[in-house]
Parts: sequence; C-alpha cells; structure tokens
Amino acid sequence: MAASSTYSIVEYFGGEDGYKCGYCKNENGNFSHGMWSHALTVQDYQDLIDRGWRRSGKYIYKPIMNQTCCPQYTIRCDSTNFHPSKPQKKILKKMSKYLCKGELPKSPSDGELMDSLCEDAGSCDAPATCRSEVSVSVEGPVETAKSAGPEKKTGREQTAPPKPGLGADPSRPPCRKAKEVRKERKLQKELQKQSGREAGSASFPQTEAARPPPPSKTIEELIAESLPADAVYKLEVRLVRSTPPSSQFKATFHESYQVYKRYQMTVHKDPPDKPSESQFRRFLCDSPLEPENPSDGPDCGYGSFHQQYCLNGKIIAVGVIDILPACVSSVYLYYDPDYSGMSLGVYSALRELTFTRQLHEKAPRLRYYYMGFYIHSCPKMRYKGQYRPSDLLCPETYVWVPIERCLPKLDLTRYSRFNETPEAVDVSRVKELGKVLVLHKRTVMPYLLYARKRTGPSDEETVLQYAGLVGQQCAERMLLYRA
Repeated sequence: MAASSTYSIVEYFGGEDGYKCGYCKNENGNFSHGMWSHALTVQDYQDLIDRGWRRSGKYIYKPIMNQTCCPQYTIRCDSTNFHPSKPQKKILKKMSKYLCKGELPKSPSDGELMDSLCEDAGSCDAPATCRSEVSVSVEGPVETAKSAGPEKKTGREQTAPPKPGLGADPSRPPCRKAKEVRKERKLQKELQKQSGREAGSASFPQTEAARPPPPSKTIEELIAESLPADAVYKLEVRLVRSTPPSSQFKATFHESYQVYKRYQMTVHKDPPDKPSESQFRRFLCDSPLEPENPSDGPDCGYGSFHQQYCLNGKIIAVGVIDILPACVSSVYLYYDPDYSGMSLGVYSALRELTFTRQLHEKAPRLRYYYMGFYIHSCPKMRYKGQYRPSDLLCPETYVWVPIERCLPKLDLTRYSRFNETPEAVDVSRVKELGKVLVLHKRTVMPYLLYARKRTGPSDEETVLQYAGLVGQQCAERMLLYRA
C-alpha cells in the first residue's frame, strides 16, 4: 500500500481510574488506556488494533487486561477459510423465507436466541454500547403430551383398549422429549457414517451409506440463494462513506438516525433524550480515519463506512465498519426493532464476512474480519467465537493464537497469556524512546530533541508508557501532541 503523506495525531490520556463495566456492572472495575485521535491513517489504526486498541468515534481505548474486571480480547476471523455453521445457515434460510413470503418470525427466539448487550466503548463517563447476538440452534420438533387421567400399568400384561378420555393409547408408541429425539437422530447419523466406512455393516443399507456427501456451498452461494429474484421483498446492501460524508450518506442521514434512535430506545432502553443527533454523530459518524484510495487497494478505498440494509428502499439496519489494509473491522450495528426477529446481528456479520472476501479479491492482503472484543468471562458475549476459524490476540506478545488453544486457558482464569513460548516478548516493544515523534508548538520533532527544549517536570514516564502501548513502529510514525 502506498505510504500516506499525512500524519496521525493523538493525545494520550493514560488510564489510572476505573469506571463502570458494561458487562458485569462493576461500578469501578473497568480499566483502560485512552487516546483522542485528531487524525489517524488507516495503516496506523491497523497496527493499533493489532495491539488491542479499538475506537469509539474519535476516542481510541485499550483495556488494561490484567486489571480490568472483564478482559476483552481482540478477535478476528479468516474470511477466506470461513464456512458457515448449521445455525448460521438457518439465519440465511430465514431471511430467504421472509423475502419470498413476507412473513416475520413471531419472536427473536424462533430458531435462535437473540440478545443485545452493552459493550464498553472506552469512555470514562459512560461506556457506549455495541451489538451482540447469540444464535442457538433448535433442531427437531417439540412434542408435548397431555394426559386426561392416570394410566395403570401391570408390567408386561396386555391392557384393554382404553375408554375415551382415560389415558394414552397403549397401541401407539409413547411420546418422548424433543431432546431425546434429537439425540437419537444424531446417533443414527453417526452410525450411518460409520457404516459407510466399515464394509459389511448391516445396520443401514450400504447403498445409502456409500453416497458421497454433497459438496458444501460457499457463503456467496448461500447468500445468493437467500435473495431470490422473484421475491416479494428486495433486500439491497448499500455501502456509503461516512467520513468524509458522501452525498448518499448525507441524503439518508435523517432516516438512518431515526433507525438508530428507535434501536437505542427499544433494545438498550435509552431515554428519548439520550440518543440525540449529536451523540449519534460523535459515536457512529465521526471518525479519525483519513480516507485513502491506493491503486492496489479495494475500489471503494480505505476508511470509515456505513453499510445500509434497505428493504424495498427502506433502511432497516446499518452496519458501521472500517475498511483497513488487512481487514474489515466491525464497529457497530443498529436495526429497526420491528425486524428484531430476523436475527440481523448474525445476518449482517455473515454479509460483512462475505464483503471481506469480496475485497480480498482486489486487495489480497485484506482477508480478515475483526469482530471487536471477545469476552469469555461474560457468557453472553462468547457468540463471536462461533465464527471460525478465529484467532485471539495474546495480550502480552501481540501474536495471534487459534481460539481453540485459548479457550481452555480462559476456562481456568479470566486473564491469560496465549503465547505458549515462555521466552517470547513483544517484538515491537520500545527500544529507542528518543525516536518517538512529538508535535510541540506546531513543530514535529523526535522526543530526544523535545526533552531538551522542554521546561518544567519531565514527562518521560508518560511518553514511555504511551510508546510501549502503541509499539515502537507506530510511535515513530504517529505524532504525540504535547502542550
């Protein structure tokens, strides 16, 4: 990617004071470092999120992992090797059914559990909220039996046909719980697979077991099937640049804001005056990312965008995303509460994964889908681990580790170092503090020169902490504002 001609400019705030946690509700158990970003190149932000930082508007924060009550681990999914799970495929089928017939599910729990939670956005005053959705597949029919009276049994003796209304018919098999039915079906499938591998098995017909499984469909094929051409409704996903705002973003701003306001009031129970237009702008429209359009990048360029989900021209959901040199980073999702039964959180994540794969074709380096933070200590926030293959970021060495290797550690303790090499260290740790770039009195200079000119108490400890958190490379590129 071509180098940017602009500098990133940040103010570092430290992070000594605790504030309320949006997950466990601890009043002062959430700790994080914070920076205000006046401007930020996409490469600098890519490097920052690869060190555990995350933005909320123009505020960038990094949880203090070994102190905070609910450690938040950066999670990413490799879109090029992603294959949707069975529950995720059901979400696509549900969308297809709605578009074809126009029938909304009766409730969000019709097929999966939906849940929205608050996610810390790094503000010491009031942590902002972020999307979450849990999908739990429910397979098999749920059968219930009503008995009008007691049924007498005498061991294996034959019983006379019951009189009407005096109990179950013994000539019919007894009703069973749906859970037992699902277990039996699963066992039968496993036996069928085993019989296909073992010649001479008489449990099931060999011709049935020997059939090769149908080739698995790609996520692109599944999404195409969920958008039939002859559908009653037409679903369109529009990508509009939010910073700087494109003409289409400006034209749809009021409609998009009204969806956000209804979402916050209905899902997060905000009072009507809290999701104001100015709060919406600061939280989801303002971004420090400088737009870039290099020749080797995606056609849409890099920067901050809104993906608008339009049903017959009406906005029903908006996904806020950042397109960076190596990833698509999901920032937030809000949707029309009237469509809460459509599992739009899961559906939008699948569409964003597919979008990442599409961008990868033009920009090969861009292949990952960043889902924000994975919080194992909060069971309802573990849903992000359902998108595989996924990696978690080691909070000490900043290397990516497959989530399968991390989960056993997190089952034992909230905070864990994932890198299993004891002698491994952060390769971007501070080596030369004097090379850290500083912006002082509108002049760019290395810290070594700034320290000589500075009058008053030394700020070396603060600058050293900042450089250690952003890494040596970023510290030599970004400008740390010093008054």
